[in-house]
Amino acid sequence: MADDKTALDRRGFLKYAATGAVAAAVPNYMHAQEHDHDHAHDHDHQVVPSDPALRTKALESLLVEKGLVDRAALDALVDAYENKIGPRNGARVVARAWADPAYKQRLLTHSDAAIAELGYGGLQGEHMVVVENSPKVHNLVVCTLCSCYPWPVLGLPPVWYKSAPYRSRAVIDPRGVLREFGLELAEDVEVRVWDSTAELRYLVLPERPEGTEGMSEESLGALVTRDSMVGVAKVSASKAGSAA
Repeated sequence: MADDKTALDRRGFLKYAATGAVAAAVPNYMHAQEHDHDHAHDHDHQVVPSDPALRTKALESLLVEKGLVDRAALDALVDAYENKIGPRNGARVVARAWADPAYKQRLLTHSDAAIAELGYGGLQGEHMVVVENSPKVHNLVVCTLCSCYPWPVLGLPPVWYKSAPYRSRAVIDPRGVLREFGLELAEDVEVRVWDSTAELRYLVLPERPEGTEGMSEESLGALVTRDSMVGVAKVSASKAGSAA
């Protein structure tokens, strides 16, 4: 579950999500296309390629050909999630909170407003709450129903976050799940599990690692990983994180 490798690269996954969303929005049309296609041949065959990348390309081509998707608009959407929306935004929020005690207080008491100060908010993040890790409290975020996730600050949810094992076991056995991610907590550390919903989404404010007192906000942000803001990891000062 901790291995986030898939057959799709990041751009492919984003295109798959985007084209899939369009297809879902026009189910009757897509069903009609499949129905016509089924009757156009009288032999058994596989309609959808087994490889996700091929499936993505086929779906994208069909939607573009039928005028349901503009390729430039799709590329713009992918570019937004690759370069403008994602964990780098959350990392900036965390770094600001570490460097500015007043901002941190605002972030913990009025999360939406404080996050909006940095220009983040909107769809899939209309109402966000930030919970703080400490030496005695560790927070873990899950969506037990589906995959509710604070898109404006973390981007699209990773595959493991949407998986049934994570969604169920994070509540039943949070310490066991954290162990699988390589995070072993002392017995005297309380683990709090927060269930995100469509109305309320959570973001973890990780502990600031020791030895980072003289670092700039930009350097601090480079240490913050997506996983640490979900709560399945801690931030280490020894290496820069994958905030992007």
